[in-house]
Amino acid sequence: MKVAVLSGKGGAGKTLVAVNLAAAANARYVDCDVEEPNGHLFLTPTEVAAEQVTVTVPVVAAANCTGCRKCVDFCRFNALAWVNDEVMVFEEACKSCGGCAVLCPSGAITEERRVIGHVHRGVVNSVEAWGGAIRPGVVSGVPVVQQVLRDLPEDGLTVIDGPPGASCLALETARAADYCLLVAEPTRFGVHNVAMIHQLTVAVDRPCGVVINKATDANTSVEELCAELGLPVLGRIPYDQQVALASSQGEVLAWQDEAQRQVFVDILDRLGAVIGR
Repeated sequence: MKVAVLSGKGGAGKTLVAVNLAAAANARYVDCDVEEPNGHLFLTPTEVAAEQVTVTVPVVAAANCTGCRKCVDFCRFNALAWVNDEVMVFEEACKSCGGCAVLCPSGAITEERRVIGHVHRGVVNSVEAWGGAIRPGVVSGVPVVQQVLRDLPEDGLTVIDGPPGASCLALETARAADYCLLVAEPTRFGVHNVAMIHQLTVAVDRPCGVVINKATDANTSVEELCAELGLPVLGRIPYDQQVALASSQGEVLAWQDEAQRQVFVDILDRLGAVIGR
């Protein structure tokens, strides 16, 4: 079972929920927020195995180029341009489709590998900790997310810590999951974010439920939206200064306090009931 933990914005508590669910269940934790990964601040694995993530980019041999510009006309991402009587390559815009190399009639275009990031795997306290990160300046982290998720085992529970928002990275994460857990704050902005990220899960046809973080009795707007959308509320994490302090210090609540662990065990139990496992 793969559960993707998503949120419409950063700071809603997505990593808090994902890390502690994995810790409470001794499950596999996967950090797919490759632009700003922070799961390692809570789960610091030992004996980490890392590998590079590469993509192909075109290389033009100017001496063989006839100036036909077929490659420039073909590229819909404007990664190639005809400048000063030669083809210029903008690697950051390239989507690695390989079409330019195939179309070039003179064989002037070849491809080389470019490192855009890395993925890593390790273990901490019986929790497998996976993740990835892109290099500074890399425009798209989608290939890194795809490589992290590609080799996930099918056994056991995998908790995927998705990127915030409804970007291409979040879409890839949701698509790889069996169930999506949406983390929301009980504010007007939180209601908007739940509605937005719910639309993403509908687009990829994934069932989902909601966990309300920083919950208070004063605001029930998220619950009202969930009732309107037919989404189950699987847990409420109370607004608590001690929880905020412990999280800011990189503590895993499920390992530090039995009462806090039970909060996440209860979420897991409700999740199992909803999905019938």
